Amino acid sequence: MALAQDIRELPVVPRLVAVGATLLGVVGGCVGLVLGLLAYPPTAWFAVLEIGVPSAILGALLGLAAGAAVTVARRSHP
Repeated sequence: MALAQDIRELPVVPRLVAVGATLLGVVGGCVGLVLGLLAYPPTAWFAVLEIGVPSAILGALLGLAAGAAVTVARRSHP
């Protein structure tokens, strides 16, 4: 529960970046594992990285965009 409390205490933008990167990274890693096991099981771990890392980067960028949008919306409405 300490991790959840630490995440809640972060400002909006870093919080959304962390959540986006984590969620899409985990999903991408799972997809990479399945595809790797179907293609060639001895190198399935590499498929986890090959798909999981770009997914995590995409999640971070989406989280950054969402955090920026929330920040702009909050500042424009007093």
